[in-house]
Amino acid sequence: MAFDIESVRARYPALQGKTVWLDGAAGTQSPTSVIDAIADVYRQGTSNGGGVFASSKAADEITDEARAAVADLVNGDDPSGVVLGPNMTTLTYRLAQALARGWRPGDNIVVSELDHDANVRPWVQWADAARLDVRWARIDVESGELPTDQYAELLDERTRLVAVTAASNVLGTRPDVRAITDAAHSVNALAYVDGVHSTAHGVVDVEALGSDFYVTSAYKWDGPHVGALVASPQLLEGLVPFKLASSSDAVPDRFEWGTPSYANYAGVTAAVDHLASLDPAASGSRRERLVASISAAHEHETALLERVLTALEADERVTLYGQPKNRTATVYLTVAGETPQQTVERLNAADINAWHGHNYAWELTGALGIRDSGSAVRVSLSHYTNTKDVDRLLATL
Repeated sequence: MAFDIESVRARYPALQGKTVWLDGAAGTQSPTSVIDAIADVYRQGTSNGGGVFASSKAADEITDEARAAVADLVNGDDPSGVVLGPNMTTLTYRLAQALARGWRPGDNIVVSELDHDANVRPWVQWADAARLDVRWARIDVESGELPTDQYAELLDERTRLVAVTAASNVLGTRPDVRAITDAAHSVNALAYVDGVHSTAHGVVDVEALGSDFYVTSAYKWDGPHVGALVASPQLLEGLVPFKLASSSDAVPDRFEWGTPSYANYAGVTAAVDHLASLDPAASGSRRERLVASISAAHEHETALLERVLTALEADERVTLYGQPKNRTATVYLTVAGETPQQTVERLNAADINAWHGHNYAWELTGALGIRDSGSAVRVSLSHYTNTKDVDRLLATL
């Protein structure tokens, strides 16, 4: 069945105006079902979890449902291995602190130039504190690829962690994550995979990726501002984070600091259910429906991306950064004769939302040699982008 883009778009209040939303890599819009799920928690009354009364038990149920939904989304084995938090950056800092308690001087970690800074700086800072060596996986500047053969040179028996993205948030590059995690495991290192950008643009299977830790953020796939970290409960049991003496020592609770936003957790579940319904012909379990729906959405995005790339590659005024073979529907570009900020201001005048700058791809934009000159313009397509959106972008550029 063809992907019914107009039926999908009808679910989003924000898409009913004239704005073209090409900023999904920084945060997507939410459908009515997600908005209603969040509002309903407040309408019905909300309490903190752990109590004996009905509204408290409801909060616990909302949390359990959100964990199960995230597990289905990424094919996690056990919902009790899903840690929820305010965002991926916060969760990564928490895990870095917990892991660093077991690191020793002379150990090393491996990070990559391709990654968002949230999967670089927490590791680098805790490695510095623990007096570890930091080793860098470098990108191929022309293609924007992350060559996997370099990991054989970077890893040894003292490597404790390999951090890598499943997709670049500016170039869209999808590295060979499984080859990298296999290399990490060959020296008994842990693999921490940033799936924030990739989860919105294709089917995720953490088992197939070989990740020990996989992190994602619901606001990149139509949900609220909630981050999630997925690991085996057994692995989490062996980690001891700093926490309040009075807070739960159970897994995954010990990694979740403070009172959560239960309403947003309800929005996480609604967002996963929404994604599972993008293909109305999909059937079976929620995981099966997710695979079918996200696959259909991916095909739709890929067709739009080809339309964009064909036009921009033919325009001599446009410079495209990166030519990865496997990528998300994300394009990073500059236009001759104007700065990235001037380009997005021109797009804004046409009511087109797009970002410019390093977009937290700090090391990547440095390696490309563009960080100090304003970097580039990021155009990020989503499953709710349609052909009219793309054509307005191209006409304006």
